[in-house]
Amino acid sequence: MTESSRREFLRQGGRLAAACGLATAVVPRVHAAEDNTIRLALIGCGGRGTGAAVNVFEAPGGPVKLTAMADLYQDRLDASHRILSERHPPQVDVPPERRFVGFDAYRHAIDGLRPGDIAMLTGYAAWRPLQLEYAVQKGVHVFMEKSFACDPPAARRIIAAGEAAKKKNLKIAGGLMNRHSSNRQEFIRRIRDGALGEILLVRVCVAGKVGTRLRPRPPSENELDWQIRHFTSFFWVSGGAFAEPNIHPIDEICWIKDAWPIAAQGIGGRSATTSNSNQNLDSYAVEFTFADGTKATDFNRCKETATYIHGTKCSAQFSSNLCEGTVRIFKDQRIDRGNIAWQADKEPITPWQIEWNVLLDAIRNDRPHNEAHRSAMSNLADIMGRAAAHSKRLVTWDETTASNFQWCPNVDAMNHETPPPVQADPQGCYPAPVTDAWSEI
Repeated sequence: MTESSRREFLRQGGRLAAACGLATAVVPRVHAAEDNTIRLALIGCGGRGTGAAVNVFEAPGGPVKLTAMADLYQDRLDASHRILSERHPPQVDVPPERRFVGFDAYRHAIDGLRPGDIAMLTGYAAWRPLQLEYAVQKGVHVFMEKSFACDPPAARRIIAAGEAAKKKNLKIAGGLMNRHSSNRQEFIRRIRDGALGEILLVRVCVAGKVGTRLRPRPPSENELDWQIRHFTSFFWVSGGAFAEPNIHPIDEICWIKDAWPIAAQGIGGRSATTSNSNQNLDSYAVEFTFADGTKATDFNRCKETATYIHGTKCSAQFSSNLCEGTVRIFKDQRIDRGNIAWQADKEPITPWQIEWNVLLDAIRNDRPHNEAHRSAMSNLADIMGRAAAHSKRLVTWDETTASNFQWCPNVDAMNHETPPPVQADPQGCYPAPVTDAWSEI
C-alpha cells in the first residue's frame, strides 16, 4: 500500500470521527498547561507525519496546536508546513524560529514542549529509539509511527523507554493502528469466544512489488542523503521493504494468536537480471511457528492483500487492502464471497483516526496507555521473519530477542558528514542478502 492511498483512505473516513465512537465521550480535564491546549511537536515531516497531524487536528480530544516542527531536510518540512497551514490554519502556529532542520532538530522541537504535551515521532525508524528516549526524559507524551526499530538492540531500547515512561505516567501510542480497528476488536472477541474453533493457520497475502526500484545514485547526490531519502531501500534506515510495511500484518498475526512466535523460516528471491540497486529481495515468503505448533504465513507479491484465518470450525478474513477492517466469517474453509456466514459493516472511522482519539482520551482523562512494549515485540517478530528469509534458515525467538546485531552502531551520533554504513559497488548496487553469506541476527 502506498502512502498516498493510505492517507487518502484516512482522509475519507477521518471526518466522521467527531460524530462516532469513543471520540464522543472525551471530556478534556487533565493537562498541566493553564490554557488546556496540548502542544504538538512534529518530528518527521513526510507523508506519515503530515497525515498524523491531520488526524490529531480532527480528533475530538482537543484543543491541540502544532507549535514546533523538525526534519532532516528543509524541503520536507516546508512542504508539510504549507499543507497543514492551508488545511488547518487555526491549529498551526509554527513560526520560522520553531522549525528545525538537522540531526539534532528533534531535541530543539521537544525542548519547546511542556509536561502533558505530545512529541510526534514520525520520521525514519533508525532514530526512533533515540528520539523516544529523549521525549521520555523530557517528560512528554509520545505518538510514534511504525516501524520502531531496525534491529534487535533498537527494539530493546523501545521496550526500556516504554518502562521508563510508565514510571512517569507518560502515554505512548505506537502506529500499529489496526489494533484500534473497531471491526477487528469485535472479531477478536468472537475468536476468543470460539467462533472459529481452535486457530490452526493464519495466512497473510501482500500484493504488489516489495518496495520500489532504486536506480544507481547520480554523482550529484550526496551518498548519505540518497540512502536516507530512499529509506525503504536500506535496512539500516528503515528495516527494509519487507519489515517496514509487513509489521502491520505480522502484528495482526500475533494479536490473533495472542502470542509471539517462537521461530520463523523463510525464503526470498531476487532476479539475476534485476536492474534494482537497493538492498531488498524481490519476493519474500515467511512461515512463523507458535508454541502450540500452529503456523502463520506471510507471502509477498500475491494477487491480493488480505489476512485469512483457518480454525477447526471454519475460516475467516481479518483484513484487506488499505488496511481496511474487512472481517468475515465463512461457513467452512472455502474463502468465497458466496460462502459468507457473517461480516461486519464498513467502519465509520479509520483506525488511523481512532488511535489518536484513544491517545487524547488517555491524556485528558489520565487513563493507562502505553503501547511501547507491544509495538517493539511485534517489531521483533517482524525482524525475525526478515532474518529467516534473508538467511534461509530457522531463526528462533530467543536468538532474535537476545541478538546484539546492529545495522549501524553509530546511528545515534550520525550527522551529515558521517559516511553511511553501506556503500555501492562500481555498478551502483548496494549489498543484498545472499544465502550462507549473510547474517543479521
